[in-house]
Amino acid sequence: MTLTVYNTITRKKEPFTTIEDGKVRMYCCGITVYDYCHLGHARTCIVWDVVRRYLQWRGYDVTYIQNFTDIDDKILNRARKENSTMEAVSERFIEAYFEDMERLQVKKADAYPRATHCLNGIQRLVAELEAKGYAYASEGDVYYNVHQFKGYGKLSGRKLEDLQAGASGRVAIEDPEASKKKDPADFAVWKGAKPGEPAWDSPWGKGRPGWHIECSAMVRERLGETIDLHVGGSDLIFPHHENEIAQSEAATGKPLARYWLHNGMVKVGGEKMSKSLGNFTTIRDLLAKIDPMAVRLFILQAHYRKPVDFTDEALEAATNGWHTLSEGLLFGYQYGQELGFKGDNSELLPEFIQRFQDTVDDDFNFTGGLAVLFEIAKELRKEGNLLTHQGQTETAPELLEKQWHTLVSLAHVLGLEADQTQIKTEPIDGLSDAEIDDLIAQRKAARKAKNFAEGDRIRDQLKDQGIILVDQPGSVTTWHRG
Repeated sequence: MTLTVYNTITRKKEPFTTIEDGKVRMYCCGITVYDYCHLGHARTCIVWDVVRRYLQWRGYDVTYIQNFTDIDDKILNRARKENSTMEAVSERFIEAYFEDMERLQVKKADAYPRATHCLNGIQRLVAELEAKGYAYASEGDVYYNVHQFKGYGKLSGRKLEDLQAGASGRVAIEDPEASKKKDPADFAVWKGAKPGEPAWDSPWGKGRPGWHIECSAMVRERLGETIDLHVGGSDLIFPHHENEIAQSEAATGKPLARYWLHNGMVKVGGEKMSKSLGNFTTIRDLLAKIDPMAVRLFILQAHYRKPVDFTDEALEAATNGWHTLSEGLLFGYQYGQELGFKGDNSELLPEFIQRFQDTVDDDFNFTGGLAVLFEIAKELRKEGNLLTHQGQTETAPELLEKQWHTLVSLAHVLGLEADQTQIKTEPIDGLSDAEIDDLIAQRKAARKAKNFAEGDRIRDQLKDQGIILVDQPGSVTTWHRG
C-alpha cells in the first residue's frame, strides 16, 4: 500500500512522494518559550515525533527541524513580571521543554533553530521582500503587503476581502499600528524598537523580527526553499502558516512545502484548553499523576487530525490500556527464560507487520495501528497468566517469542517503551495478585460455609475486574486475567 497523507492546502488525501528519493525534509513549528509546556504542546510534539519515527521505519532518511520562538511579547511580559531578561526566561523554559519531552519519549529533533540565532537570515528575507515590492517600510516597522501576493488565503481557505473587512472592524480597538499600514490585513515582518525591549540593528533601524518571518527564514536556512513536510497544530493554519507561505513563496517563487499537515486541538471536558478558563494543565503537573506512556497512548488513541477531549475518564482508560500493552511488552523479560527464548529478535510475524503498515499508511492512522498492538498484547497477557497459574501455555514458545518481538518492534515505532523494573510490581486492572488471592480465599470460605450467594458475588466481582476463575478438582481454584 502507498503512504497517503491529508494535505491541508489541497484539502484531500494524496500519495506521499518526496523531492529527493528516499529523503524527507520536515519542519515543525515549535513553541514560544515563555512558560511550561501544556497538554496541547504534548500532543503536537508526540504526533510529529511518531510521524517522523514511522517515516524512518518505512525507510526514509528524515531531517527533522523544530524551532524555538525566543523573541515574543509574551516572553518580554514574563521577563518584566519576574524582573528578569528575555534570554533568561527563554533558557529556563527551553530546558524545561527538553525535560518534559524526554519523559514523554519524544526524540530530539536534528536541530532546534532559535529566532535570535537567525537574525541575518531574517533580515535578508525582509530585504528581498521589500526589493520585490511585497513589503514596505513605515515609521521603523516593515509590513507585508498581502495585496501583492495573489495566492493569499490558499492554505486556510479565507478570502482576502473577508479578512480586510474583519480587520477594518477591529482597527480602532485592537491595532494601534493601523495608521502605519497600507491595509488593515497587512502584517509586520520587522518591528521597530520600543523602549526597554531588546532590539537589533537593521537597515530599517533598531528592532526585532515579526513572528511569521522567523519560521520562513529558519526553514530556508535549515532545509532549503521547498521542503517535503511542514507540520504543526491546526491553530497555526491562520495566520501563521498562511503568512509563512506568503513570505517564502513571494521571495523564492517556489512552493514552501509539498505537504501541509496539522494536528487537532486538545479540549478539556469539551471546552478549549486555556488559562482563562482554569482548565490549563502543564505536562509536568500531569506526569506527577500519570505514567508518561499512558499520556502518550492517550494522545495516539485519537486520529491526529481530530480534536481530543482530555477527561479523567479518558486518562483512566489510557492508563488501563497502557497496563495491557506494558504486560505484553514485558512478556519476554518476565517469561522468556522459563520458555527458552533465544533472544533473537530478527524474526517478526509478517502478517502483523503488514496489517500495521497498511493501516498507518492511510494518513498516519496510528489509532488503527494501536489495535494491532493490543491484539498481540492481549494474547501474550493471556498466555502469561496461563503459564503462571497452570504451568504451561497454549501457544508454542517459538511463536510466542515471535509475537513478543513483533509487539516490541511495532511499539518502538510509536515510542511506547515499557519499564522492566515494573515487572510483577504494579497492580493491573485495579487488583494486585495478593488482592486476588485474598478474594479467592474469602470465596472458598464462603462456599465451605454453604454461603453460595457470597461465593458467586466474589466470582462476579473478580470477573468485572477481568479475572477469570478456574475451579479444579480437590477444591483448588486457579485464575488468570481475561
